[in-house]
Amino acid sequence: MESLEDLFKEKNVPFELINHKVPIHTAQEGAAYFGITIGQTAPTLILKTDKGFFALIVSGDRGHIDFNEVASILGCNKVKLAGARDVEKVTGCTIGSISMVGHNLPCVVDKRLFQYSSIYGGSGKETCTLKINPSVLEKVNRVVANLD
Repeated sequence: MESLEDLFKEKNVPFELINHKVPIHTAQEGAAYFGITIGQTAPTLILKTDKGFFALIVSGDRGHIDFNEVASILGCNKVKLAGARDVEKVTGCTIGSISMVGHNLPCVVDKRLFQYSSIYGGSGKETCTLKINPSVLEKVNRVVANLD
């Protein structure tokens, strides 16, 4: 995975990397730490499907994810969360620190994120958070679908 700084400079998009001493593992922790609404948090989940792996970037206020809906959107028969070993193998990151960008996986992006001017999510390091405008997701990732 190339460095996030290089990726953003290459694509000429603004970003902010925020270092913190305490790891942030949940949307609730992120919202509390940064003083933002939970909807601005953007966890990246890795999905294992019969068509390969996908990144799902969701708004922290989504709650339950309907995997049947995701399967339908992607034209897959089976969709489930990837296990910890697969996540690390495919992204080089542990669950809870998966970067929103730079993982080279096809992405599904939650449309709820686009109501915010800034979203906060993983950077690949558990003590660093990436802050970007949600439109950046479409500029630096291979977005293949949106979740309504």
